[in-house]
Amino acid sequence: MTNRLADSTSPYLQQHAENPVDWQEWGAEALQLSRDTGKPILLSIGYSACHWCHVMAHESFEDDETARIMNALFINIKVDREERPDIDQIYQTAHAMLAERSGGWPLTMFLTPDTTPFFGGTYFPKTARYGLPGFRDLLTRVSHHYYEKPQEIAEQNGRMRAALAQRHEAKPRADIGLTANALNREPFDAARQLIAQSFDARLGGFGRAPKFPHPEMMEFCLRHFAASGDVDARHMALFTLEAMCKGGIFDQLGGGFARYSVDAEWAIPHFEKMLYDNGPLLRLLAEASLIAENPKQGAHFRHSMEATAAWVLREMQSPAGGYYSTLDADSEGHEGKFYVWTPAEVEPLLTPDEWRVARAHWGLDLAANFEDHFWNFFVAAPVAEADSEMIETARAKLFAARKSRIHPGRDEKILTSWNALMIEGMARASRVAGRAEWLVSAERALTFTRATMWDSARQRLYATHKDGKTHLNAYLDDYAYLIKAILEILQARFESDDLAFACELADVLLEQFEDKENGGFFFTSHDHERLIQRPKPGFDNATPSGNGVAALALIRLAHVTGDTRYADAAERTLTFFAQSIEDHPSGHGSLLMALAEFLTPTTLVILSGKTNDLAAWQAALNQQFLPTTVALTIPNGTPRLPITLARPATTEVNAYVCQGVSCLAPLPDLHRLMTTLKPLIVRGAPSI
Repeated sequence: MTNRLADSTSPYLQQHAENPVDWQEWGAEALQLSRDTGKPILLSIGYSACHWCHVMAHESFEDDETARIMNALFINIKVDREERPDIDQIYQTAHAMLAERSGGWPLTMFLTPDTTPFFGGTYFPKTARYGLPGFRDLLTRVSHHYYEKPQEIAEQNGRMRAALAQRHEAKPRADIGLTANALNREPFDAARQLIAQSFDARLGGFGRAPKFPHPEMMEFCLRHFAASGDVDARHMALFTLEAMCKGGIFDQLGGGFARYSVDAEWAIPHFEKMLYDNGPLLRLLAEASLIAENPKQGAHFRHSMEATAAWVLREMQSPAGGYYSTLDADSEGHEGKFYVWTPAEVEPLLTPDEWRVARAHWGLDLAANFEDHFWNFFVAAPVAEADSEMIETARAKLFAARKSRIHPGRDEKILTSWNALMIEGMARASRVAGRAEWLVSAERALTFTRATMWDSARQRLYATHKDGKTHLNAYLDDYAYLIKAILEILQARFESDDLAFACELADVLLEQFEDKENGGFFFTSHDHERLIQRPKPGFDNATPSGNGVAALALIRLAHVTGDTRYADAAERTLTFFAQSIEDHPSGHGSLLMALAEFLTPTTLVILSGKTNDLAAWQAALNQQFLPTTVALTIPNGTPRLPITLARPATTEVNAYVCQGVSCLAPLPDLHRLMTTLKPLIVRGAPSI
């Protein structure tokens, strides 16, 4: 027996296809059924790698009696928050308003037939515990309230709709209108101070447990260091990143980061691995390796970068080229079972000397740190230089042994936005590490995205692909992240067709997403399905703000192409969010990075000459931390260049350095180029 979810492209929805619950996908048919029957909607939002989603499914959605109550009282709709982030954003916001606390997944919301939420929560146990009501009892109580208090619900719904209509997460400053007068450097220092207040100086990270990666916050700190010389800002970012690399949030055997750490020490993760975390973190590791505080730290960043890229190539790239979405937290019905060990399992796999080193290095001589019986590896003690080869041998043996375990499930849908984040991460890492295979991986993913997710006839992107089916209108993040990813690939190797594609995407962004009246970009396109709210997000959340990424990408694209429409749209976006940035600076890392490149224009470096002669110059630039520079290597004869990039063919390499509308005379040798860029180059520890 299956319900209507069996044919979905979402692995999360397919996980619920054999539930006795009469689940439906979000769509016109399900919403009309609610209106026709008068039944309220039970909306359940989650994703395939979510541990507590699995728990609630096993406890309630697979239970015949619970399903009978759900089917009798509600129209039950399942949503994959990864495929429908538009719906998830709206109802997470509504939950925060109703419950006066943040939400999460699974999200459980009860809606009237017009889709307005009147009650909600996250995980509910089957029977009352954890201070939460039992789900069966809750279903009956919500149904009674719906039918017995219609006037009360109608009045609350009116207030909810009015609040959602007014909530775009920012409002333009009425006293300045759409001018650049609001844009200044004051938020940079304010954000840095707030970040310092939340920084855990002993353990790394920001705030208390659970601890999340916050790559945009760390990148902002590195850029602030580059702009101001603030070594404490650099330390907060690099100390945190190093703690993560040494912690259990990082897979010490197989590479890649888990979603977050449940404890303050970074030792125990929520074991799911998300593509959208690892793409930005891979980019951050590459950049951090260039400006590490000491050689050992730099080596640790490079090791973690290599291990993460290897994990992506090994486990997350489809044969067609696109990157898969997630790895589950659970295997065999238990969270973390694939990753944790006991000393009794480890010791027989190693030689006595390997066991001695591994036991101390990964904390196996300490008390069990997971569910009182298991050990999740973290770096408990450094490895002596003489033992470094031994620990790598032990790592390889344990990794090989782990392969025989039952692996966590993999969500093999391919999302445009998340792919873009990983394309950017792999391309950036390839430049720093000089690893051609990583660039090939990024190029394959970009080729897949253009061939599969882009409808050239409609000039529109799609959001998701699986099992041969590509569908759902793309969102702001899809366009913004992909433009920025293409700009990163162009710095690794230049192709005119890719630049033209970035411009096509930017044109759709301006045409279909921009709020022409107030500035900024809506999360959904102008011709998208009408929902009860149309968000215009500015804050960074688990993924970077689409508005922040769009503004930065458009600023850079304007410098590369000379098309001022892109810069004007970025300026309108920054102006719209000026008040929100001023009020909450530390929550707007992506917008702050865009603001920095608006106030001090992006530096454009063009290397021009014979193909074979360009490699040494490009390699030298790739080893510099130049966070506000776009460096393009363009061989003689490259076709279809915009006038901003076209240079006369020469027998020798020439470098052209431009900032804003000013360009220097061509520089004919590498030493002079580095001397010219010296004020922009940020140094880390020597000899790394």
